[in-house]
Amino acid sequence: MDDTPSRFPASVTALRAAAREAGFTRSCEARTGSLLATLAAARPGGRILELGTGVGEGTAWLLSGMDSASQLVTIELDEAVQEVARRQLGSDPRVSFVAGDGGAWLRNFDGEPFDLVFADTWPGKFTHLQRALHLVAPGGTSLIDDLDPQPGWPAGHAAAVERLLTDLEERPDFRSVRMAWASGLLMAVRSART
Repeated sequence: MDDTPSRFPASVTALRAAAREAGFTRSCEARTGSLLATLAAARPGGRILELGTGVGEGTAWLLSGMDSASQLVTIELDEAVQEVARRQLGSDPRVSFVAGDGGAWLRNFDGEPFDLVFADTWPGKFTHLQRALHLVAPGGTSLIDDLDPQPGWPAGHAAAVERLLTDLEERPDFRSVRMAWASGLLMAVRSART
């Protein structure tokens, strides 16, 4: 079976071209994007949080799965990189762009929890994990990507991945599954039991 997605958001081609032009090499992998669209589609009227907009490929995939009542907040530290996403996707009223430090945003956010949290940067993955998990609604999902070794990852990446996996597996309020697929994923679902 070929697991390459057969449907892509219309904006992905332009976003990939802009990423190449900007020298941005860490865009959302297509299989991960397809999973994001599927998870977003499973949450009608859902509240979705993306940590790490990049140039917006993951954002485009999430938007492609969301219904008209869903809302997405996407956060990126590098405002110049996020501007690519804003130009391509900013007219969609379902998305709110936040330029700033994801860790600070996680610490300060005091709103309603999210049905889906996608951690595509260090905050919410290797830092501020507990806070990000706290923001997952009961029955909601946290998806974390880029866990497999890749060229250019900083020293300590493997150790950070091991800590993350251990931390999530020790949490009784989440059920998680590791996926040796795409860029290496971990999906954790918060227990809906009270």
